[in-house]
This record gives sequence, structure tokens and C-alpha cells, in this order.
Amino acid sequence: MQLGPAFRRQAEACAELGSPMYADLLGRVADALLAGGEEAAPFRAVLAGHEDDPGPSAIALRLMGSVHRLVLERRAPALALHYPSVGGTWEAEGCWTAFRDLVADQPAAVREWLDRPPQTNEVGRAAGLLAGLLEVVRRTGLPVRLVEIGSSGGLNLLGDRFRFCDDTGAWHGDEGSPVALDGAWTGPGPWHGGATWPEVVERVGSDLRPVDATGTEGRLVLTAYVWADMRVRLERLRGALRLAQEAPVEVRRAGARDVVDGLELVEGTVTVLWHSVMWQYLDDAERADVLARTEELGAASTPTRAFAHLQLEPRRRTAEEEHAFWLVLRTWPGGVEEHLARSRGHGLPVDWGH
Repeated sequence: MQLGPAFRRQAEACAELGSPMYADLLGRVADALLAGGEEAAPFRAVLAGHEDDPGPSAIALRLMGSVHRLVLERRAPALALHYPSVGGTWEAEGCWTAFRDLVADQPAAVREWLDRPPQTNEVGRAAGLLAGLLEVVRRTGLPVRLVEIGSSGGLNLLGDRFRFCDDTGAWHGDEGSPVALDGAWTGPGPWHGGATWPEVVERVGSDLRPVDATGTEGRLVLTAYVWADMRVRLERLRGALRLAQEAPVEVRRAGARDVVDGLELVEGTVTVLWHSVMWQYLDDAERADVLARTEELGAASTPTRAFAHLQLEPRRRTAEEEHAFWLVLRTWPGGVEEHLARSRGHGLPVDWGH
């Protein structure tokens, strides 16, 4: 991987996803790396050893998360003046100068998080996941056992305790929830056919590096990887962290293969395996093993011991189409795969039926 082009691609992605501040900073880092010389020196020093990281390692986001963490910990006061996440006001030239100076002056501190993968727990993706869960309940009429792989802090396992506003202005879900997802769904939404709110009787998450969303360190990790100028995302996260304090969920330290291998169906419930924007981090062998086990569970299902696989992942619906964030559902008995809706990278809005 060449660092300059990798940072340029991430800058373009940040611009597309609504973060002009990160787009500007990463674009300037890319310019420096590509130009070389004195301007590139502090970045080349901090990123030394990561030149051959594969693209999916997201080294640019690792850098931004590590710097944001220093801001949140009050270890970067000059940069904090420009970071909206702590009350600062972004100004491009001043922010870039403070950012570059921090990397040059505190290289060891910046490097501390470069070896850890970015761990977001994007609460906005619950809009798609919960919509899919409503469809599962509409079809089965059963209480839900919810199992998530790649959970991070497990915040989306609490999605049935969020509230959601559709494009008609109607709100659904928990009226007292600290998490409000405005503009969650467009189109007919998941309410067609008489969907009722799910009864979740069990919820378990898993991750190779689980984050304790109830602890100080875990809250810092999850906040640091949210882009610092995206206030709405930060507000959603903070609401979900408050909810996690009230209703903590179990997130086991385990890989996807191990979790799904150990999964069994329970009479009188529908077991729902769901995940969002984590599939790309599994290798081909583990993905194949997970899918093979879902087929086994599907074959063992009955109308009163049902199984569903719900995923919100970037994929192509057809070979001719570009990648998009699709909400895809398979329910058993039956096992037919359906593309229910199209989402966005950070979850909102979900275009139902597209």
C-alpha cells in the first residue's frame, strides 16, 4: 500500500460521507506524503512500519482516531480549539497547523493507537438493522434471540430501545430513549404488512476486541473513532452510551466462526444472527465457515424454532451494480435471500424497498 494514495482515498471518502474537516486534514497529509521533503517528515516518522499495511487496515483512520483520542484526553490543547467534538471551531488553516505540530511534537503518543484497528460502534446503523428485525418478527411472530458478530461495544444490540422517525414525521420505538434517529427510513418503511415491535428475550454480542461501553476507556475508544466534526453521530453515540449504562449487554471475546459454530436454536423463539460493516474484515475461509453454519441452522429450523441471518454490509446486488450498503435478510424455514433496503455508510437514511 502506498501511503499517499491511501490517505487521498480516505480523504475523498470523508468528503463524500459528510466530514469536511477530516477530508481537509487527510487531503493535506496526502499532499505532504506525495510531495515528500520537510512537510512529509513528521508523518513519515509516525507512520514508519505501516507502509506495507493492506488497504483494509485503514491506516488513515487509525491516525485520525489516535489524534482524536489525544484531543479527548486533553493532551492536545492547541488542536482542541479546532475540534467540534470538544467545543472547538474548525478553521482549516489553523487546524492543519495544530494537527501537523501535534504529530511532529508528540510522535510517540500518536503512534500508541496506530496498531489497533478502528472500532466504531455506529449507532445509526440500527435504523437498518431494526427495520430488518421488524420484518423478521412480522414473518415469524416469535420473540427474538439476538446474536451479533463484530459487535464492538454492543450498542446496536439495544436497537429495540432506540426511537426512530420515518419520512412522514412519525416516531416509533421507545419514547423515552436517549437515542433518537431522525429521518431513519424513506419509502414505505418497515411497517408494511402490520409489523409489531420486537420482543427481545436474549441479546449477546461478540468481538475479537470487545469494548466495554460502560467503562471510561471503552467510551473513549468509541468516541475517538467518530469523526470529530460530525456532531449528530457524536450525539447518537453519547445517547447510546447512556443507555448502555442502564442496560449493559454481554459482548464476548470471540471470533465470528466460533460464535456461529456454537449457536443453537431454541423452541418458541427466532434466533437472529446479525452484523454490520464487519464482513470485510473476515478472511475467505472464515466467511465460508460462517455461511456454511447458517445453512445448517436454517436446515434445522421450524416455524416455532426459526432462524434468520440479517446483514448490513457493502456489497453488489448484481454484478453490474456498484457496491452499496444493502440490508439483506434470509429467514428459515425457506432460506430465500432478499435485499430489503439500501442504507448509507453511517446508517441514515435507509431507503426501504430500493
